[in-house]
Amino acid sequence: EGGKGGLDFRKSTPKGLHAPKVAYGEKDRRYRLERLLEAEAGARIAPEIKEVEASLLEWEEEVLIANTEGVFAEERRVRTRLLVLAVAQDGAEVQTGYSGPGKSVGLELFDLYPPKAVGEKAARQALTNLRAKPAPAGTFPVVVGPGFGGVLFHEAVGHLLETTSVAKKASVLADKLGEVVASPAVTYIDDGTLPHAWGSTEIDDEGRPTERTVLIEKGVLKSYMVDRLGYLLTGYPMTGSGRRQDYTFAPTSRMRNTFLAPGKARVEDLFSGIDFGLYAKEMGGGQVRPGSGEYNFAVQEGYIIRKGRIEEPVRGAMLVGKGPETLMRVVAAAQDLENAPGMCGSLSGAVPVEVGLVSEIVVGGRA
Repeated sequence: EGGKGGLDFRKSTPKGLHAPKVAYGEKDRRYRLERLLEAEAGARIAPEIKEVEASLLEWEEEVLIANTEGVFAEERRVRTRLLVLAVAQDGAEVQTGYSGPGKSVGLELFDLYPPKAVGEKAARQALTNLRAKPAPAGTFPVVVGPGFGGVLFHEAVGHLLETTSVAKKASVLADKLGEVVASPAVTYIDDGTLPHAWGSTEIDDEGRPTERTVLIEKGVLKSYMVDRLGYLLTGYPMTGSGRRQDYTFAPTSRMRNTFLAPGKARVEDLFSGIDFGLYAKEMGGGQVRPGSGEYNFAVQEGYIIRKGRIEEPVRGAMLVGKGPETLMRVVAAAQDLENAPGMCGSLSGAVPVEVGLVSEIVVGGRA
């Protein structure tokens, strides 16, 4: 410590910005079981609900990072998530619904998201899909819903801005800093400092303080997500984005809490100008090719928009397109903002996203 030619470790003291209010040890197993039973009961809202699965994820870890550059940082991380899967059946037709809120909190999660309401949300989605008709195929406007709808931008755009792919020129958005890459309605942010958000930490997994990074501002590419290796390869400033699942993995640049910044449009205004389109209220899984930006995503819960009104539910819809083209076609972003937790690869952040209107995305469904 100190001394000529020695290492000067500058210990980083955690501020406890995301410390839980109700620690895991404060409640017994019976308390947890009662909350899960409440979630199950909340999902039993109709005879068509044949099966319900409720589970609780409690995630606690101690992180300590020290290196020969003098970094000495530690942090305790706690994440809690309630997950409910509901299965609805009518004859031979079977559909599912899902709800899974989570935050960087302790067992106060149950106060933020009452288990009965979480179960009911999963069941209503399953019942909606049970009566839904096959989605039409075609090219028409799409309104992407808040919360997990952000997975569309997370996958189709976010990964293209990580130096993991940018440094290798494997991203279609490499070497485009300062260029217009999206419509003026797009301000895209990756923020690891949001209090108690699923992807928030005080330090990244290389010991650097996390931060708020504006990636795209009013359509202009402003920054990439840069870990230490990305900095060495590109020279771009580090953004506290080095992340890894655990010590068996090397840190790489990854997203934290990524979201499309709220716009000025009211939610109802996004629908009013659409004669025929799709409302992707809840998104499912998907995939993207970083080299080309091509993506496809399943719509978990969707509705037809007809003459500005949300009407009948549809199922089997797929959103297909290219990330850079989608960015250019964002017409407006609404004022509302919701976050939803998700896992990407090893450990990725929550994807808080407000409703956004994206036009001319190919939507494929069963004919």
